[in-house]
Amino acid sequence: MTPAKVGRSRSKVSRVVRIALAQMNPTVGDLPGNAKRVMEFIDQAREQGADLVAFPELVLTGYPPEDLLLRPDFLDQNQAALEEVTRATGGITAVVGFAQRAGDVYNAAAIAHDGEVVGVYQKRHLPNYAVFDEFRYFRPGREAFVCKRGPLTFGVNVCEDIFSPVGPTTSLAVYGDAELVINLSSSPFHAGKSIARDRMLATRANDGVSAVAFVNTVGGQDELVFDGNSRVFGPRGELLACAKAFEEDLVIVDLDLDGVFAARLRDPRSRAALQQEDAQTFPSVTLRDIPGRTRPAIPNRDVAIPEGAEEIYGALVLGTRDYVRKNEFTHVVLGLSGGIDSALTASIAVDALGAANVTGVFMPSPFTTAESEEEADAVAKTLGIQVLKLPIADEMESYKKTLTQVFKGRPEDVTEENIQSRIRGNLLMALSNKFGWLVLTTGNKSEYSVGYATLYGDMAGGFAVLKDVPKTLVYELCEYRNAAAAKPWIPERTIRREPTAELRPGQKDTDTLPPYAVLDPILKAYVEEDWDVERIVAMGYERALVQRVVRMVDRAEYKRRQAPPGIRITPRALGKDRRLPITNRHQPWRD
Repeated sequence: MTPAKVGRSRSKVSRVVRIALAQMNPTVGDLPGNAKRVMEFIDQAREQGADLVAFPELVLTGYPPEDLLLRPDFLDQNQAALEEVTRATGGITAVVGFAQRAGDVYNAAAIAHDGEVVGVYQKRHLPNYAVFDEFRYFRPGREAFVCKRGPLTFGVNVCEDIFSPVGPTTSLAVYGDAELVINLSSSPFHAGKSIARDRMLATRANDGVSAVAFVNTVGGQDELVFDGNSRVFGPRGELLACAKAFEEDLVIVDLDLDGVFAARLRDPRSRAALQQEDAQTFPSVTLRDIPGRTRPAIPNRDVAIPEGAEEIYGALVLGTRDYVRKNEFTHVVLGLSGGIDSALTASIAVDALGAANVTGVFMPSPFTTAESEEEADAVAKTLGIQVLKLPIADEMESYKKTLTQVFKGRPEDVTEENIQSRIRGNLLMALSNKFGWLVLTTGNKSEYSVGYATLYGDMAGGFAVLKDVPKTLVYELCEYRNAAAAKPWIPERTIRREPTAELRPGQKDTDTLPPYAVLDPILKAYVEEDWDVERIVAMGYERALVQRVVRMVDRAEYKRRQAPPGIRITPRALGKDRRLPITNRHQPWRD
């Protein structure tokens, strides 16, 4: 997207202001590192002639800092970081997210202008749903204000404030005459969210007949990914500028205040609102004038907005890269089985970290077919990764010998199958301990949902890349990555293979589970939408099948509670989003 080229006013006072959005990837808890990066962005914005630069919500602490906010020393160090950043704002205005300690703790935005803090806005709407838990840490703010700098009147709010349909954003524009509302955000990703968010932002701009600048965090933090996609919308809801998705970016845009004024002349809604007896009033802060500077031309930008599988794949790559690097790992290892899940996990790891930093381990048992070894080798070759081969037949025999007397008279069953998986988990963890590698698990959301995974076996590891990716989406992502590749990537034969755990002769996933094309819609309804059995049956599924799936989901809660963290790509991920008690007598499958 190329920012609008805006002409200057003919009046003596320029009615064009240059604003910058610093879409930054902070690390939670790295107060000195985050402050340093903020100051680097301030320098870049100043060099580009920006009058004002805005940063994401809680950029100094990283988001979400969670219980670090319960530590007074952390709050004080965050305040010291703000003071350091403020000293770096000579000749420019910066709006910076931080945690304010002021009697209580506030999720706040500091307006730092030419070396001093001239105002602090405290977030008013604190989300307490989905992955958010802000009432645990913050007191809601009550006051809002506008700032006047030369010809510009602007207001500031934070994340959820702009998501509220009747709230601070429109009020700042209508009652406070703000021509620009700046929203500092840490809005976590899920598939399709950027489209809905853009629609909301355009509506806020149109409702207030003001420009709206939305600056979002980018990067991975544990289960969460922040997609960036910062935006500037004009007073009619038109898109003026946008940042890249899934990477740091600095967006520069010239905002024509005469254009905002002209739009307001033709829209009488604010006049009617101001005549109401309960019309709000906003205090204002006047920022001292700063002499103008030369403004270099803004380079053209061509920003692609990813959608569908491309968007999800980008989120998985970013989430994997940041989890690995921010936790100070340099190398990852995963079990490479010859199946599609491990192939996709390896692909994401290579795109995130480079092939030299990824090792696959093929661990055949007596039930492993030659086809699996061929597929594992083919994946390793096309992705360019090292593959180790560690057969487990001897270990299986050792376990069997040790348990012979204890298991005497009992036939082999899932117990022996799980032992195979746990042997593989032990080997991967041994490699992790010896070489300092992070183990990536390869299970998908469909398997985790119904418990089709072995605790301390294929669930053992440090990070679950596909934890929120249903099996049917695994296929879509592989097809997308192959279409985007300039060379052979995930072998087609790997994609076309019938899924199997190969823990017994001739085993197929469909021996235990419905076909994934049937299973995934049921799981989406029950796990993500909280539909009951009756409603799912009404979708056209057999009652016995629905009850069986629901039973498997409910009984596997204890497993999921012990699973490694994984990347959230849906609005209802397994983990922070879906919190069910393990000890739980509400069992809808008994209906």
